[in-house]
Amino acid sequence: MSELSSILAGIAGQYFVAAELSQRGYVTALTLRNTKGIDLLVSNANASRELGIQVKTTRFARRRWLLNKDAEDFHADHLFYVFVNLKGEGKYPDFSVVPSKVVAEYVKQKARDMLATPGRDGLPRKDSGIREFHDKAGQFSGGWELLDLMMKL
Repeated sequence: MSELSSILAGIAGQYFVAAELSQRGYVTALTLRNTKGIDLLVSNANASRELGIQVKTTRFARRRWLLNKDAEDFHADHLFYVFVNLKGEGKYPDFSVVPSKVVAEYVKQKARDMLATPGRDGLPRKDSGIREFHDKAGQFSGGWELLDLMMKL
């Protein structure tokens, strides 16, 4: 089988997250592709609590995911990112569950730091609009309990 395209990797990530949430007893619905910023709508079994999830998927070993500049301001109390690291065909992926406010603060600060540092040529850097979220230490690895807490409040 050839290497998985980024589009198919993203779709696989969404389905893996939906399956994991369903297995945990949540009602999970994938949104249409034109729904800005929310890939999954999730509720508890009696529909008294709900939240939105943005899924970002990578196929690479490093725990780094690309976002756009909008991530700096896209946050809400009931919005989470689930970062998925696909490990290959037949292998279960790793997940990192992160509140959207944490992601927004992280990418905003990293962008500021990057723009304040001269480029290799000594000239000021230009903002490409690309942002990265890193979880090198695995601080958010798993993290499903964050969603459990939100759904039980």
